[in-house]
Order: sequence, then C-alpha cells, then structure tokens
Amino acid sequence: MPAERTFPLAVGFLGAGQMATALASAWAKAGLLDVSRSRAADPYPDARAKFQSATGIATTETNRDVLAACDVLVLAVKPQVMSAVLDEIKPAISAAHLIVSIAAGVTLKTLGDGLGADTKLVRVMPNTPCLVSASATGFSPGATATPDDAALVERLFTAVGMAYRVPEHLLDAVTGLSGSGPAFVYLFIEALADGGVRCGLPRAVAQSLAAQTVLGAARMVLETGQHPGALKDAVASPGGTTIAGIHALERAAFRAAAMDAVEAATKRAQELGKKE
Repeated sequence: MPAERTFPLAVGFLGAGQMATALASAWAKAGLLDVSRSRAADPYPDARAKFQSATGIATTETNRDVLAACDVLVLAVKPQVMSAVLDEIKPAISAAHLIVSIAAGVTLKTLGDGLGADTKLVRVMPNTPCLVSASATGFSPGATATPDDAALVERLFTAVGMAYRVPEHLLDAVTGLSGSGPAFVYLFIEALADGGVRCGLPRAVAQSLAAQTVLGAARMVLETGQHPGALKDAVASPGGTTIAGIHALERAAFRAAAMDAVEAATKRAQELGKKE
C-alpha cells in the first residue's frame, strides 16, 4: 500500500515546457510542491535550462530519473510523442505512482493501455491562463484512482485557478469551451480595441481599455454570482448607448457565432481523440 502523500509534494514533470513551468512555479509558491525533491525531464537542453531557471527544480534528460525520485507525475508532453513516452516509463511505474496527464486528446484508455490497467490515472484539461494562475480546468480520474488522488489533483489545480471534476466524455467540451476559449476572448479583445481605434482612440489605450473591460466583466460574473444576462441588463439603459451596441451584435449573430465556435472546437477535440 503506497504511503499517504503529504504536502509539499515531490512532483515529477515529464516535459518541461511552458505549462509544466507555470504549474511548477505556482505549486511551489502555494507551498504544495517541494522544490528540492521535485524533478523534471525533457529531451531539449534549452527547455530544461529555462524550466530550472524559472522554478529552481533540478532537471534531467532521462524520464526514468524522474520516476525514481517522485511518485506524483505530470505528463506534459505533446500528444504525438505520448505513445513513445508511455512505452519508456511503463517498466518503472509502480503502485505508488499517480499519473496526471495534461496532454490534450489522450484518453484514460490510451494511458491505461500504455501503462497498465492498474495504474492510477487522472486526466486534466487546463488552459493557458494557467501561466498567470487564472486557469479554468476540467479533470477526470480513472477507475483506479482513489478519492484521495482526485482530491489531491483538485487541490493542485485549484491553486492555479478553478478546477471542476467532470466525466471524461465531457472533457472534449471543456477543451472546446475553456481550452480554446482564451483564443476566442483574445479575438474579442482585439475586435473591441479595433473598434476603439476606429472611433479615434490611440491603439495602446484602446487595447488596455478592452482588456480591462473583459477582465472586469469576468470578475463581476464570478464575484457577484449573478447571471450574465442580468448584469448585461443592468448596463443597458433604455434607449442608451449599450443597447444600441447590443442590437448591432445581435444583428451579426454574435451569440450564435460564439456557441458555434465552442461546438466546432469540441467536435475537433472529439475527432483528435478518435485518431489516437
């Protein structure tokens, strides 16, 4: 029986890219990760150097070294190399290891087939605002993961934003909404800024106003708990400027376009999962 895990943890990262670096930095800052005992592996020297410089965590070229030092492992490699990584580490996986995969489209079945049916697995879909500790994450534990394993993963990813447990079949919808969503929001911010420039604002001022407006509106939704429609109605005075702008958005099918974008991204995630 594996020993009970206590914080701070010795966390191993297979892959030392931006997401791994952001997670390691945030978890260390939150006191959840022991920098001295954690490890990261990556085949690229530049990636290892950047990771170690940013986090203070020792790095290695060899995945097996990480498995020997840590029992919580984050698979942060590209989906296209996952099969080779699973083949490499399978002989070193023990009952003590908890595998946390943040690789998009790689299912629990694929991970289990590659590492063994008894391996404790949790599949996680964070998004890029993890880099600024504002991630929106969905996670799904495998059948052999314990309630303590699920609670540990929830605690880790809550430290970098919000984390919601969902059935695995809904992780594609998480991918379509919060995984791809930042790009949709960036497009909206750019469009708002372009509108400001068209109306005479300097580019830098327009961009800052647009980004702050989106940030403030998001905080209003999260902190007040009110429905976005109610908050929208509070801004839209009868015959005023806001309702005129909303009318223009409705004429352009803005809401339907946003819904279609999430649906298209979700379907694409489902397609990628079937190609494994």
